[in-house]
Amino acid sequence: MAAEQAQTLERGLRLLRVLAEGQRGHTPTELAAELGLSRPVVYRLLTTLQQEGFARRDAEGRVHLGFGVLVLAQAVQPLLRAAALPALRRLAERAGATAHLTVAEGGDGLAIAVVEPSWTDLHVAYREGSRHPLSKGAAGLAILARRAGDEGFQASAGQLQEGARGVAAPISGLPWLEASVGVITFGQLDVAAAGELVVGAARELADALSR
Repeated sequence: MAAEQAQTLERGLRLLRVLAEGQRGHTPTELAAELGLSRPVVYRLLTTLQQEGFARRDAEGRVHLGFGVLVLAQAVQPLLRAAALPALRRLAERAGATAHLTVAEGGDGLAIAVVEPSWTDLHVAYREGSRHPLSKGAAGLAILARRAGDEGFQASAGQLQEGARGVAAPISGLPWLEASVGVITFGQLDVAAAGELVVGAARELADALSR
């Protein structure tokens, strides 16, 4: 790939990342300032992204991610699930609790991979596709904590299901992914021990996804 093409691609990807981090949109002038690029360069990048459906403008002229990224997100979820399953299986067996990978989707947490332990009799009814506000449950709290700069584990009790306890840790080091790894159970839960396990599983998955 020619150097000029590579530079254009890198700038386009940086622009998409800025759009992904903003909920209220950006003006082209704001984007130029944040990216350290001239406005003509930003306009050219936006024109291409809009043509491909990856960027859009609202009635006020502010720029947002386009709905074309949904197609990419839908394609990525099965890949994330496949990559997460080995780590989740080990986590579920070690913790004796249902293990899950949860990703941020808007203001919700979406469970895209769930594994139950093989040697326990009682499991929480937590299924792939389960959705809940990020402000409820350890999985969502861990994602919110990461946004605030806290990469430690989070614990919750009874927020999603009565009697259920959960511990989760955010996946760090991957700017393109807001997600957490956690466990949930109706049984006794040693929060400190489970916290170490989910932190380790989150690191393991981050390593696997960064290769």
